[in-house]
Amino acid sequence: MDNMWIAALAPADRRRIEPHLHERPFEQGQMLYDAGEAVEEVWFPMSGVVSLMTILDDDRMIETAAIGREGLVGVTCGPMNARAASRAIAQVEGVSACCPSDVFADALHESEAMRTALAKFTESLFAQVQQTAACNAQHRLDERLARWLLTIHDRAESDRFDLTQADIAGMLGVRRATVSEVGTLLVDKGLIRRGRGWVEVTDRKALEAAACGCYGAIRSLMKDLGVPRPRTGVH
Repeated sequence: MDNMWIAALAPADRRRIEPHLHERPFEQGQMLYDAGEAVEEVWFPMSGVVSLMTILDDDRMIETAAIGREGLVGVTCGPMNARAASRAIAQVEGVSACCPSDVFADALHESEAMRTALAKFTESLFAQVQQTAACNAQHRLDERLARWLLTIHDRAESDRFDLTQADIAGMLGVRRATVSEVGTLLVDKGLIRRGRGWVEVTDRKALEAAACGCYGAIRSLMKDLGVPRPRTGVH
């Protein structure tokens, strides 16, 4: 099993859901579910990245969290939320193992260890949401862009991933022209390369130095909680 959250479960707990899992690929830009919808399946990414998007009154949206192989998508608290609080969109294409939500809810009801594992993950997820909100309000765009690229890089399968300026602008809630300008600064410093529809991280350590402290704060909390952390890029 390539999903780190499932792999960390005890064998008896894995057996509660593994017979019910089925693989489902997702493409970049695909919506897994929308805000306000009943969530019928829990997604356990085995590759790729899924972004949780908060929808604003004018139909704009901004990313509040990113999830990869370290976690699950479709559950935010308790045994099961009836309806989604945010929109889940695939940021980097990949494959997920999916489990019916009622099966996962039953497994949680039967296993205290699974409930604890879920509580730890959701605590780290909420911390990511809160830290991202503070970051968006207080930090410079170049720091935010570096932090966001690190978050994607941690969860992607290579140093290069498909992202357009429009994708990045939508995630950060800014104009494309602004992303282009700030991205040029990172390119000029040798931190990243970019082309039409793609970005490549070329100097991981320098990109970490350019990011605000929010990136490290989230990683540290995941470590403290004992939550599986996504790998630190590909070198």
